[in-house]
Amino acid sequence: MSEQPQKIVALVDGSTYSNSVCEHAAWVSGRTGAPVELLHVLGRREAPEKQDLSGAIALGARTTLLEELAELDAQRAKLVSHRGRAVLEDASAILERSGVAGITIRLRHGDMIEVVAEVEADAGMIMIGKRGEAADFAKGHLGSNLERIVRASHKPVLVASRAFRPVSKVLVAYDGGVSAMKAVDHIARNPLFRDLEIHLVTVGTSTQKAQKELADAKASLKTAGIEAQTSVLPGQPESSLAKLMDEMQFDMLVMGAYGHSRIRSLIIGSTTTAMIRSCKVPVFLIR
Repeated sequence: MSEQPQKIVALVDGSTYSNSVCEHAAWVSGRTGAPVELLHVLGRREAPEKQDLSGAIALGARTTLLEELAELDAQRAKLVSHRGRAVLEDASAILERSGVAGITIRLRHGDMIEVVAEVEADAGMIMIGKRGEAADFAKGHLGSNLERIVRASHKPVLVASRAFRPVSKVLVAYDGGVSAMKAVDHIARNPLFRDLEIHLVTVGTSTQKAQKELADAKASLKTAGIEAQTSVLPGQPESSLAKLMDEMQFDMLVMGAYGHSRIRSLIIGSTTTAMIRSCKVPVFLIR
């Protein structure tokens, strides 16, 4: 009896990226058979406000005003909740049209990271848009929830691009580190990558060590029935990978996320951040 694929947790917020998140989730589900859990989190900023707007006014008038404010708070909370359910229903409809069968929806209140930590235990991946509804779309800006989730999550995170396109050609940024080795292992075991064109690329000097690391990674994939091409590019990772992505028209970038040291866990890795910012294709991050 085959093991049930782990669910995909897809974060939707009604932003421009929500449609793309749903389309990417449908694509992954279609290739892996994984069910999709749509999650919309009502953050603390969306909770009813506890402000005292009454000032020093007469007792009777103050009581009336407080009652009116309490009623307004209740109405606002209800509207926010209704909107959240509408976002989830719209997202569910996109998945249904794409033929996804196992769909669940979840509306939660609280801090995004705390909620994701609760629901990711039986998840195979977390899916999120590059920017959220509240993000500034100035060039180079990433959604704050994205940065926090990639730092905190213990599961692979797929960062959806603004527009979905079917994936056939995958670039794997390989540096021989622990995260990169985990990425190769994940590709080898996950049916998502079956029959896709895989390229393993190291950026830097073409040393004997770099060539051996690439050869070992290629052999691991071959054992799993996946033929991969390998190459070493000169230059800096950010610019060299970005140029290669453009020139060879890759559909997805797979790379390790961040280091596990105490200091590095507090900041976002420079190469990873640069690639997420510049890529017009989805970025699949492995811890």
